Amino acid sequence: METTKLRDAAWVVLAGVILMFVAPLVLNFYTLTLLVIYGLLALSLGLIWGFGGILCFGQAAFYGLGAYAYAVSAANIGESTAPMLIAIAVPFVFAFLLGAMMFYGRLTDVYMGVITLVVTLIFFRFMNTTAGPEYQIGTARLGGYNGMPGYQTLNVPGDPSAYIYDSSLYYVSFVILLIVYVLVRLLLASPFGRIAVAIRENENRVELMGYDARFRKSVLFAIGGGIAGLAGALYASWAEIVTPGLFSLGQSAEIIIWCIVGGLGTLVGPVLGAAVLGYLKFALGQQTAVDNVLIMGLILVVVVLVLPRGVVPSLMTAFGSSSRRNRPNAVRRGRRGRGRADG
Repeated sequence: METTKLRDAAWVVLAGVILMFVAPLVLNFYTLTLLVIYGLLALSLGLIWGFGGILCFGQAAFYGLGAYAYAVSAANIGESTAPMLIAIAVPFVFAFLLGAMMFYGRLTDVYMGVITLVVTLIFFRFMNTTAGPEYQIGTARLGGYNGMPGYQTLNVPGDPSAYIYDSSLYYVSFVILLIVYVLVRLLLASPFGRIAVAIRENENRVELMGYDARFRKSVLFAIGGGIAGLAGALYASWAEIVTPGLFSLGQSAEIIIWCIVGGLGTLVGPVLGAAVLGYLKFALGQQTAVDNVLIMGLILVVVVLVLPRGVVPSLMTAFGSSSRRNRPNAVRRGRRGRGRADG
């Protein structure tokens, strides 16, 4: 089973590498970079929700926190290497503390969803009120609803003048996505990951076996927050400005829709859901005939009704059923062939 999973992961990485070089033939680097960042963000929620069973309505909080952590630290440091690490560490620690508070408090899924959503809205509300000069961290002014521009974007480590942008930023972001995917697959294949999935299935039974389910859920929640923070840092470098809109309710809802449409319980599903729906939103945003929010809502309703498990799991099930139907015929033909040869 583990060999099969590793082989599947290798095929996914190979397909990702091919797609990385083929996609620029169809779309421009500016759009593709944003879609890759969306995929990384969706992967963070797909991990904690699809495999940990943790219902989080506020993944945008860690996304925005990572973006602001990067922007503030980059404006003060003047180089991007340390800020990238800070952008991962800050959401990781915050997510761990928030998760520990919820999990050790024995909150149910509904209350966890409400709390994570409220935390996101608190960040959104607060960042909109930071326009005054007193809201300054070092040399970085938060800027309130106007956002925060003017910080160092991604550069080659050790050389602040060697900016990574346009096509270079796209390839770096895609490679980061593939690396994170491989690391998450290894995490899920480890004893920690298997226990996390067991907690999703039956938390009480796991605790009766002697494992601290609440601590493990807190760690998994923090890992998802760190990945979202990494996506936020890449977004900050791509957009060259961070605004309170990163914490908005619409952003939180979009991440959930990406995972539901792509398919929970997989890592590829949320990534593909984010890329396809993100591009659809971009394309619909260029016209005024149809409300793009209405279209996104209709897509969600149709997928939930027709493919309740999501697109990727449904396709995997259909492909697996087709393979199982064809396998007995092939076996019978092989046996008849061997019989004729032996005779």
